[in-house]
Amino acid sequence: MEKETKLSWSYLKSVYYEFPQQFWIVVVVSFVDRVGGTLLFPFFALYITQKFQVGMTTAGIVLVLFSVFGLIGGFVGGALTDRFGRRNIILFGLVFSAVSTLTLGYVTTLEALYPLAVLVGTLSSISGPAHSAMIADILPETKRQEGFGILRVVANLAWLIGPTVGGYFATRSFMTLFITDAVFSCVVAILFFFFIKESQSKVAHQIEQGESFMKTIIGYADVIKDKAFNAFIFASIIMGFVYLQMYNSLSVYLRDVHNINAQGYGLLMSTSAITVILFQFSTSRLIKGRAPFLMLVYGSLFYAVGFALFGFVSVLWMFALNVVIITIGEMINMPTMQVLTAEFAPEALRGRYMAVFELTWAIPATIGPGLAGVILDNYNPNLLWYAGGILCGVSALCFLALHIKLGKLERFLPQTTIDS
Repeated sequence: MEKETKLSWSYLKSVYYEFPQQFWIVVVVSFVDRVGGTLLFPFFALYITQKFQVGMTTAGIVLVLFSVFGLIGGFVGGALTDRFGRRNIILFGLVFSAVSTLTLGYVTTLEALYPLAVLVGTLSSISGPAHSAMIADILPETKRQEGFGILRVVANLAWLIGPTVGGYFATRSFMTLFITDAVFSCVVAILFFFFIKESQSKVAHQIEQGESFMKTIIGYADVIKDKAFNAFIFASIIMGFVYLQMYNSLSVYLRDVHNINAQGYGLLMSTSAITVILFQFSTSRLIKGRAPFLMLVYGSLFYAVGFALFGFVSVLWMFALNVVIITIGEMINMPTMQVLTAEFAPEALRGRYMAVFELTWAIPATIGPGLAGVILDNYNPNLLWYAGGILCGVSALCFLALHIKLGKLERFLPQTTIDS
């Protein structure tokens, strides 16, 4: 046992030294920040319906406002990230997050909540592209796959901790949740200010400083002209519509069709999180030397099988098996998509490319729940999952076409091939 412990410790030390120290600081800071966010986010709809005595339709309108204006904020943030640097934009986002969270907790009328949702939705999304751009800056190409994988482990670990603690506070005082989240944001801002250096290269920063801000915004035209990147985003959006149903519609489907309660759904989500925590890093290592678009094909096929099977099974343990199948695809796809975005992006445009990449989640999050609701309310509910399997198959074909067309370009070759 002692020998195994020494081997495990030796392995962890070797992994630690494979990455720059600043990366690990970002990992710790991201963990603290995500725990704070997961304290509040899962209970926000509950807070709206309870405090303002409204139904889920009204709460849904508020959440849609956050999503729609978050799209705008992300695009502005991508340009600001390239112009003013990653660190400054992230610090702004953290400080604003603390202030806005407290404001949301103190708002007393539904009428005031709507314009506040517009403001908070816009400004709270500004720092999103900066986080991804900073990781791409810090890590060499050979380590990005594993690095983004480690961040996914941290995010899932936060999801295991945050909602549990948040649920305890929510049963006593929602205001405690808002205050705690604001405190977490302030702590993270302090850690960021003292320990995180700017990651954007001086050359890229000087290029942007020589432009007007309007020209920086117009720089999105260069992203739009990148047809291969836009094809990649299109295929990812198709996949995103299906993937997010696991978080939007699955709980309702389980309750209404199979009489599986919220506790059962929570068990499925914990199954996914634990799978990522245990196997994400080893999965990232396994796939990092392989053709990235081909990996997305395989990941999409795991999605297709897992989601389609939701329409055929009826007991909790089989749903859990499906979730594991989907999570295998997730462990392949998520870090690979982020790595590919970094590979597509010239350094001077990295923030703007990352902002466009966020459309792969923002568009499905804005439109997907409504489309799924139409199927669940008016047709055979199983059609949602059959259609999901088909869409993931379409996404796999798109990624296969990109592999055939781009797979031999040097920037998309497996890194081990380039190094040799």
